[in-house]
Amino acid sequence: MRALSFSALIVAFALAGVAAAQTADTYVVNQPGAVGAGQMVTLTGTIKSIDKDSRSVTVVGEQGKEITVQAGPEVKNFAQLGVGDRVDVSYAQAILVELKKGGGAVVARTENSGMTSAAPGTAPGAMAGRQVKIVGDVTKTDAATQSITVRGPQRTIDVKIRDPEQFKLIAVGDQLEATYFEAAAVDVTPAKAK
Repeated sequence: MRALSFSALIVAFALAGVAAAQTADTYVVNQPGAVGAGQMVTLTGTIKSIDKDSRSVTVVGEQGKEITVQAGPEVKNFAQLGVGDRVDVSYAQAILVELKKGGGAVVARTENSGMTSAAPGTAPGAMAGRQVKIVGDVTKTDAATQSITVRGPQRTIDVKIRDPEQFKLIAVGDQLEATYFEAAAVDVTPAKAK
């Protein structure tokens, strides 16, 4: 749960448009039996105010947009934060779907997550990550609509395959393995002493 709440913090930071500087790199994979995409986003802001009683921090971007976030107990170095400190956030997410010819794997959903934060007394920072893997059976193919039916661990879905060459590779009895990954890192750089 910690990793999810940390990721939610990162997403809130990104959606608020707080970034003074924002960069994004996108990656795409398309090869026989595998498709995927990923993105890495880097955001920057400055701490405008800190409320020690509520453990809330207001971060502002160069364009004046602000967001206030609450630092949970996993933020061990809250006392180290200062007004004017620079906050750098890196967020990555990717998905890869692979065709497993002939199947054989257990239809399942697995999830792994983790979080680490800076040791007490050091510069504030944290990293969190999560990986979700789902394996499903191909139970039907429809050449007319170029779609397939996949029975997963929780539901059955129909998927339109836009690439005709990829569609030709898929047969009933095969499996699809989808892996979703997200990771975030926060680094705080203290403001320079005057």
